[in-house]
Amino acid sequence: MAKNIYTKVLQDTQTKARLGYIDLPHGRVETPAFMPVGTNGTVKGIYHDKVDEIGYKIILGNTYHLYLRPGTEVLEKFGGLHKFSNWNHNILTDSGGFQVFSLSGLRKIKDSGVTFQSHIDGSKHVFTPEKVVDIQGIIGSDIAMVLDVCTPPGIEYRNAKEAWRVTKAWAERSIEERNRLGESFRGNLFGIVQGNFYQDLRKESALTLSEMDFPGIAIGGLSVGESKEQFNDFLSYTAQYITEEKPRYVMGIGSPDYILSCVENGIDLFDCVLATRMARNGGIFTDDGVITMKKAVHKFDERPLQEGCTCTCCQKYSRAYLHHLIKCNEMYGGMLATEHNLTYLYNFLERIKQSIREGRFAEFKKEYMARFYGTK
Repeated sequence: MAKNIYTKVLQDTQTKARLGYIDLPHGRVETPAFMPVGTNGTVKGIYHDKVDEIGYKIILGNTYHLYLRPGTEVLEKFGGLHKFSNWNHNILTDSGGFQVFSLSGLRKIKDSGVTFQSHIDGSKHVFTPEKVVDIQGIIGSDIAMVLDVCTPPGIEYRNAKEAWRVTKAWAERSIEERNRLGESFRGNLFGIVQGNFYQDLRKESALTLSEMDFPGIAIGGLSVGESKEQFNDFLSYTAQYITEEKPRYVMGIGSPDYILSCVENGIDLFDCVLATRMARNGGIFTDDGVITMKKAVHKFDERPLQEGCTCTCCQKYSRAYLHHLIKCNEMYGGMLATEHNLTYLYNFLERIKQSIREGRFAEFKKEYMARFYGTK
């Protein structure tokens, strides 16, 4: 039986935004929280110590990638990903379902599981719901995700219904495998809502998974190429049918507008590679929007990236210096930019939480969106 891991501390009076915390094997995570992505056991372009110093208490790893490299034998020898990567806080691992979905022609989905070819060497592998739970047990995931069938927007209803049928069956088998493993599986297994962009399937999926023996629920199948309007509509529609007693997680969300929409709809966790990927290419978060450090306008700019930011770049260097590093493709430029973007997002979430405490989240969202995106 899954234990209760979520405690709600405060509910916003104007929206569904809420404050709470999740108790996990490697410590408490205050929510709402953004989670940096460390696909291969490292957040690209930044030391784990610095991620910790910023304030993050949970990062992501990816089951698909870690299964292929370094492999379960290595991870088992080192006692899991925490010790292997020297990260002492929580780790959430994606099941690999989205990565397998992205392989397109290199995979085949059946009731039993999914057969796929490695993107590395073309070798064939099989993921079953049970195997994915087992792998995440070896990884030592604090939050583990079930194997699901992720579908793109625009597919026919019958295909979406079939994907949800398989996802449900896999969810049931995942719970059985977790229960079979008993105390050797120390993490928390989350279910994933699917249903594509069909309201009846979304509602059925959300209600069904909420009743199943999961300590937390993720909303999958969003941010997969649909319009922003579709995202907002189906996020709001789906979230209303997920129990408020469990933490809610939307996968693959990392821009301020999407984060604000998630918080507004009572979502507690979200993650995305956007902040770190963008940083490596010179894209920088500021309160006035994203600035591109490759542009010549920064060549003589003595200002920090963002006034009041505590990251290394803002405390020690100018926009002009970072512009120089990015233009020269210096590794240090990407590292400074990565630290800044992760610091910015962490502080952004702190500001969101403070606005909820003060009962002005809706006002904060409106003002922030107007400044960041130049909207009224």
